Amino acid sequence: MDWIEITIETTSEGADIAAQVLYDVGVTGVVIEDSDSIRLIQEDEDSWDYIDESILDDMEESVLIKAYLNDDENFEEKFAQIKVKLDQLKKQVTGLDLGSLDVKLNNVKEEDWANNWKKYYKPFKIGERIVIKPSWEKYDKKGDEIVLEMDPGMAFGTGIHETTALCVYALEKYIKPGDRIVDIGCGTGILAISSVLLGAEYATAIDLDSNAVRIAAENVRRNHVEGRVDVIRGNLLDKVEGRYDIAVANILADVIINLSNVIGNYLNPDGLFIASGIILERLQDVTAAAETAGLEIVEKKTKGEWALVVCRYNA
Repeated sequence: MDWIEITIETTSEGADIAAQVLYDVGVTGVVIEDSDSIRLIQEDEDSWDYIDESILDDMEESVLIKAYLNDDENFEEKFAQIKVKLDQLKKQVTGLDLGSLDVKLNNVKEEDWANNWKKYYKPFKIGERIVIKPSWEKYDKKGDEIVLEMDPGMAFGTGIHETTALCVYALEKYIKPGDRIVDIGCGTGILAISSVLLGAEYATAIDLDSNAVRIAAENVRRNHVEGRVDVIRGNLLDKVEGRYDIAVANILADVIINLSNVIGNYLNPDGLFIASGIILERLQDVTAAAETAGLEIVEKKTKGEWALVVCRYNA
């Protein structure tokens, strides 16, 4: 069977929203080509040598979201749904640059489909110690590096996005041996898996999206941390019991604001709430909400157009 490659043109800010449109019509994996994110990694002296220069040469300046659908009798209906959803985004989303949201189609032969996106994904380092390695690549660990084997393109959180890098930075800084972690909106599970490899005793990874939960569970097995990372489908309020030393959430600003009001119910005294996915324009809103909820702002950090906030729960 042949496939049709769907490409949506957007921005770094709009990438996750555009990708969700594809997930909503049944796509099981997306590829996000973002030259700005790769350049940010390239500018890091510890990481630049992990990037294949030819990748940047092939990339557009805009961000491209790519996915593949079967070229069958259901394609026209799904494509129509995609166009309707994108038109709705153009009308409804304000305060966020989504780019043109133009869509292009390209026919792809069966033999090309499975490996078409792999050429854009090489081992790369985020934080001080974490290296993300796709399963088909070889990599020789250096010093005290921690290598996560992870296949990207199926759920948000492969490590290349600035917000994921910010969260890894905070986890490396604040995790203590024996800590218990909850990762809210876990995506591929990268943050939960990183946490236990950095010394946490246990992590709960939770996501509403069944595809994300499936991929996170696969990545837990791939990195041999079964029994230390529990992957759950659902909502924090409904599915998680007990208290944690650190809660980490790499999601949207509005969700973080709502979480600020309840996160103390899930944290031990002096526990930390690590939050990213916050565009700079919303940073003040997030910190104000956290302080109103009685959380102490411990640290703020930015990377590109995104921000990280670390808060302490003072019981």
